[in-house]
Amino acid sequence: MGSTKFTNPYALEVIRTKEKELVGGISNTEDLLDLLVANGVLLPESRVLVSSIAARDEKNSRMLSILVSRGERACRIFFYPCLKSAEPDLYQSVKTYVSGLNQNIKDTRRQLIGYLLEKDCKGSKIKKKINTDHSNETLNHESKRAEEPVSSEGLEKNSTKLTSKDILKAVSTGDLSLLQALLKETVISDRNSSSDTLLHIAADHGQVAVINFLLRKGAKLDMRDHQGRTALHRAAEAGHMAASMALVRAGADIHAKDQASKTPQHLAAQNGHINTVKSLIAEEAKSCKNQTTFLHMAAMEDDPVLADILLKNGASADAQDSQRKTPLFYAISCGHEKTAAVLLQAGAQVNSAIIEAAFDLNRESVLSLLLRNIKNRMSQNELKTILFKAVKRNLDGVVAALIEIGIDVNVRDELGYTPLLLATELRNVEVFKMLVSKKAHLDKKLPNQTSALHLAIQSGSMQITQILLDKGMDPNITGPKDQTPLHLSALYNQPTLMALLLRKGAQVDAVTDGLTALHLASQCGHTEAVAQLLEGKADVHAWDRQSRTALHCAAAQGEAGVIKLLLYAGADANAAEKEKKTPLHLAATAGHAEATSTLLAGKANGAAKDMDGCSALHYAAGNGHESVAATLLTSGKNKNVDDRNVWRRTPLHLAAEHGQDILVDLLLEKQAKINAMDNNKDTPLHSACRGGHVDTVQRLVNWTQGQRANLHATNNVKKTALQVAESEDSPNHQSIATLLKKKMFIIK
Repeated sequence: MGSTKFTNPYALEVIRTKEKELVGGISNTEDLLDLLVANGVLLPESRVLVSSIAARDEKNSRMLSILVSRGERACRIFFYPCLKSAEPDLYQSVKTYVSGLNQNIKDTRRQLIGYLLEKDCKGSKIKKKINTDHSNETLNHESKRAEEPVSSEGLEKNSTKLTSKDILKAVSTGDLSLLQALLKETVISDRNSSSDTLLHIAADHGQVAVINFLLRKGAKLDMRDHQGRTALHRAAEAGHMAASMALVRAGADIHAKDQASKTPQHLAAQNGHINTVKSLIAEEAKSCKNQTTFLHMAAMEDDPVLADILLKNGASADAQDSQRKTPLFYAISCGHEKTAAVLLQAGAQVNSAIIEAAFDLNRESVLSLLLRNIKNRMSQNELKTILFKAVKRNLDGVVAALIEIGIDVNVRDELGYTPLLLATELRNVEVFKMLVSKKAHLDKKLPNQTSALHLAIQSGSMQITQILLDKGMDPNITGPKDQTPLHLSALYNQPTLMALLLRKGAQVDAVTDGLTALHLASQCGHTEAVAQLLEGKADVHAWDRQSRTALHCAAAQGEAGVIKLLLYAGADANAAEKEKKTPLHLAATAGHAEATSTLLAGKANGAAKDMDGCSALHYAAGNGHESVAATLLTSGKNKNVDDRNVWRRTPLHLAAEHGQDILVDLLLEKQAKINAMDNNKDTPLHSACRGGHVDTVQRLVNWTQGQRANLHATNNVKKTALQVAESEDSPNHQSIATLLKKKMFIIK
């Protein structure tokens, strides 16, 4: 016998004894799982299976169960190096526990965690001979049987004559006593020519006792044969329910797939082993909460036959995986209609996520399948939500199906839309036509009084507009603020629809908020719409509430093309609105040079003044519109350069007041009076100083071409420009004061 000083127990027994402490003490489970995979103890798929468990204690317990099923070597590697690396404190606690057992256990063949003790030398010659025979003759033929039975009594005497047939027979017949004797020195993970292990063969023959014995001896549950099948695959395929359950409870992965992507459940089902199917379903429900189930897999793979078998044998139609998705969700989202039909027939619930998945798939046949099965499973509000989604997606078949199962064709959503109004706004012609055929009301309006015809014009749908008008809808139906469809066609530049409306009797000069369609088209710069309205005899002289004509609108917008059309149609270029502004005033104010030129060419009066006595040049100067000002000056041959408004202010006053330096230069070049006085006797220099415009003041005081600014001129309160600047305390005003003092030689 070897030394008895070292007497550590098996790692497997330590896990069983200390299970409670390990389950509660492991906190870095994911790190530990990674280490176990890296050291070859767990397969990646087993790691995924454990990781999918949400509760930590349950996850740790499942991991330990799998390790025990893997055998002694896996358990040793679990402790060292894996547990030592992931949980060093817990590892030391277990190590202390193990060292305390030395006084009670005296078996020198037991194994140290992480290391293997030297084998007992007793019987080494016999063992050496047996090892030699076994290494030269491995497991080659599962089906052949030994001609002479071998008993455990004569094993020592005949050990050198043992063959694989003896072991295979013991496994397949369940002769456990013989197998125990035969396997004293055999490596139980050896494979035959078909890549079968002894565990595969025991599973094939349903030998539960042999399976449990092999697992205790360290047989690996995850070994695969040449078809990629585990022992559980083989037991399930053969219909050995008890053997299958023994493997499952030892930690076998019930969801493992072979090379054909079949799970053990697939094989059991396709071979008609219903009891095994039921048992696997029960085990799955017990140990795989919130995980992918066999039924999920059947749904993903579109296997309606398997799905039907599973449902008839206890599988939950509404089982949820880790993402809270049911089998029906996957069947629908993948477009697997046959499997979806099986699930629906079994009563699978239809929730909003499933409906959304069906819409995302955008296949009418799938949505129709759902609708045929949800009539009595969903509320009217839920059905209404589906209806409006179908309208948005232009799924006329789905909308028709919903109406056929009783939903109101004129139901309104939270914004007040009916299905027909929504289809019209979205230009969904197919759904619109179907709704019309289902007698949807055409005269329904939105809460703001917008009609279907308004929405059709707004969306630009000729087809829907034509249908509505052909069905007798009034082309002059009013919407918000008495707006007619013609107004909308002007706003959205829809000349073709405009022509259709006019042919159907639309009133060309109808007013909304004081504006005709011609006003709207003109202020938007829609040349085509303006042309169509003029062809329809729109009144170019019509006034809005400010007494502005369409030409005023076009001038303010600066659309020269529209201005030309209106002038050609007879619009008055000098029409004055309430404030006496002409279109030229508006064009100049906005800085539209081309529009200004077009109006002047159309006989607009450049000298016309508004109620404040301002000409177009005043507005161009004050707003800094150089091109417009130059055009106006050229047109008036500079005679209007010193036009005065009611406060006797010239364009130069306004340019100086607003710091428009370029306009100051332009006006001075055109001989504007540099010292002109307004009603308050302020000169342009006074205005520039008051505004704090340093550059403008410099231009005025430095101007030397024919006239000079009078630095000593006083206004009606006897203040010079310097005194105006000094009355303010901003940095700009201080700079101006310093500049003027130097010019006046008050300071150097």
